[in-house]
Amino acid sequence: MNINVVYFARFREALGRDGEALQGEFKTLDDVRRALLAKGDTHAFLAEQNLMCARNQDLCKLDEPLQDGDEVAFFPPVTGG
Repeated sequence: MNINVVYFARFREALGRDGEALQGEFKTLDDVRRALLAKGDTHAFLAEQNLMCARNQDLCKLDEPLQDGDEVAFFPPVTGG
């Protein structure tokens, strides 16, 4: 399965890139998150409690099922003023 991962806001800044491509067996968005966390400290932000995520530009939860070719996005909580 091929998944395109996109990062926003301070997550993008922490990694120094907009995203990355992943290949593997991913059933849910949480499987992708766990695979990225396994890469080490550079992806530690993915363990944050209020992590927001999207699948194909639709907000979702970590239990969202995935299909080959999906785009997965991770971003910090949005605050307003």
